Amino acid sequence: MNPPEQFETERLILRKPRIDDAPVIFATYAQDAEVTRYMTWRPHKNVDETFRIVELMLKLWEEGNAYSYMITLKDLDFAIGMIAMHPDGFKVGLGYVLARPHWGKGYTPEAALAVTNWLLKQPDVYRVFAICDVENLASARVMEKAGMVREGLLGKYIVHPNISEVPRDSYMYAIVK
Repeated sequence: MNPPEQFETERLILRKPRIDDAPVIFATYAQDAEVTRYMTWRPHKNVDETFRIVELMLKLWEEGNAYSYMITLKDLDFAIGMIAMHPDGFKVGLGYVLARPHWGKGYTPEAALAVTNWLLKQPDVYRVFAICDVENLASARVMEKAGMVREGLLGKYIVHPNISEVPRDSYMYAIVK
């Protein structure tokens, strides 16, 4: 898979992360306990942790293991969130996060739809999927707006350390071609 370094939607630019994004990522969402509630990672304690994560994202991009994109508003090159593609053979998983002041404005579904549409045009991709905690109704709605269908319940599937150290039930959503 050879994804573009940037996607453009009606209101957004999704672009490859840069090292200088780390302070903004930290300030806008990585340290926010409410934003990270359903993430598989804990809130960042300091900006150095965020710098290390951005470095890892860039390394994974170069290795072809994951492709993260900063979600920015078209008129501002300022990270308000992130969406990532995780290729696994013929299928690709999506993950996303958005800063709290931007919740409820339709930015995440817009980003997810752009990435999903591109992925489904790739000859070797047959399935795009995402998983969310059963209590994360906002994330479930994002997936539905991106054209995904709930396929089922995955019992004790993923640990969300900000809620519990015990694996929690999750919903699997996907779109296939």
